[in-house]
Amino acid sequence: MLTGVFLLLVSYLIGSLPTAVLISRAVLGGDIRYLGDGNMGARNVARVMGWRYGVVVFTVDFSKGALAVVLARWLGFSLEWQLLAAGCAVLGHDFPIFVGLRGGQGLATILGILFTLMPAEFLGALVAFLAIYAFTHHLDLSLGVGIGLLISFALVLREPPAMVLAAVIMVLSIPLKKYVIDRAHRTRVETQMTSVQNEVHCHSTKS
Repeated sequence: MLTGVFLLLVSYLIGSLPTAVLISRAVLGGDIRYLGDGNMGARNVARVMGWRYGVVVFTVDFSKGALAVVLARWLGFSLEWQLLAAGCAVLGHDFPIFVGLRGGQGLATILGILFTLMPAEFLGALVAFLAIYAFTHHLDLSLGVGIGLLISFALVLREPPAMVLAAVIMVLSIPLKKYVIDRAHRTRVETQMTSVQNEVHCHSTKS
């Protein structure tokens, strides 16, 4: 039992590594959560800092999810514990203890988990994603179709129900988290604009 608690704690801490924030602070001297669309993910990093930094963030965040599952397997835990460890890694990314519990959507971390749990299905979905993106150049559409196919492949290949259910829950959580992050970012921007307008109005009144 203690080993299981240790596994979940370590998985959460692995997920909590705020890759995008660390890189943006090191390179730009600022927090990526206040730049671009406010998301602590590879796509926002690529938009703000360039694709090379985006690739680094994606690779590390992807590895966080994979590492949590691999660690659980290496310690000899069952599939259920592997899924719990994966969930803790996602929670760590979404609510990182090192940067005030305000993280990102967890897409790359979830993809790392899915790759480790369902490598055959993942590679099949990856081929579909690359083909669709090559024709459409629409990232969200390509990702949506690719992830949908991954779940479909898992059902066809009769993967354990717990694994499929966990994958569905993790995937469906992404748009919800995106909505919350976007809404919070817009609120911060509106608050900052209102504050600036009030200061300008105050100075103009005094003069």
